Amino acid sequence: MEKQSTFMAWITRMPLLERWALMHCFQSENVSEHCHQVAVIAHMLVVIKNKRFGGSLNPERAATLALYHEVSETKLQDMNTNTKYHSPEFTKAFKKLEDLAEKECLASLPEDLRDELRPLIVQSEVPPEYKEIVKAADILQAYIKTLNELRFNNDEFQHVEKNLSAKLQELKHSMPEVKCFLEIFVESCTLTLDKIINI
Repeated sequence: MEKQSTFMAWITRMPLLERWALMHCFQSENVSEHCHQVAVIAHMLVVIKNKRFGGSLNPERAATLALYHEVSETKLQDMNTNTKYHSPEFTKAFKKLEDLAEKECLASLPEDLRDELRPLIVQSEVPPEYKEIVKAADILQAYIKTLNELRFNNDEFQHVEKNLSAKLQELKHSMPEVKCFLEIFVESCTLTLDKIINI
């Protein structure tokens, strides 16, 4: 009988990992939900990039990379962004921990499956053009979450909205697909159900 792998055991615990843990939230969110939404957004960004701006990336690959992009959190849990990037020294140390956690997750797989999963799980091996897409999708997902928290007058997210808006302003200049996504999709993400139905 083949030796049991703990890889899926770690993945299936992702819904237990709470995001925004240090903040009051109107609606809770876990890492599994976050990764799913980032995957959908990353897929759409590549579709827009390919159809409208002459890109040639694979949307399915972007989506799959996004599904795995937080796998290190199965070992480390979610870290507040301000804490993670508090200082260059702390960031460098935490990035090393993330890399170690990703490689531990990879090592939990049967050896003959690792080569296929390595470029999806170990973030240092993700091609830069895909990493850029997943990062943009990650920011967009957090921005949509923030707008919904603000819609319910949660002022905990006011500084988050300011920071994310600044990041998106930069991305809009270098990634026209981000500008398109914002124009096409984001406004409707804060509508009530009745308004969504009636559009």
